[in-house]
Amino acid sequence: QSDPEAFQTYHRGFTQQVGRWPENPVQRIIRYLRRRPASLVVADFGCGDCKIASSIRNKVHCFDLVPLSPLVTVCDMAKVPLADESVDVAVFCLALMGTNLQEILEEANRVLKPG
Repeated sequence: QSDPEAFQTYHRGFTQQVGRWPENPVQRIIRYLRRRPASLVVADFGCGDCKIASSIRNKVHCFDLVPLSPLVTVCDMAKVPLADESVDVAVFCLALMGTNLQEILEEANRVLKPG
């Protein structure tokens, strides 16, 4: 967050690398969510360029440290500005890289609806 240019450089390299993979995991998640009701609310933790939000009809809350898109809410993923039990799906697509993984997962659990 303190060096947005470094984050953008990282993201460009990451995008190039993913392009070489047999399947992009974000595309797999998008296909999965498109088969689910559009009424489901999604939280995309570590959303990057918000590809999921721009590809599905669902309400998607996008969180990351640096805003690569106007859709991004800039925050620590361990402290997202959502109410308890307010989302149906929590997505971490290649985003579990922080030093506070337990807190990040606990936050996802907090915002997920039961069931």
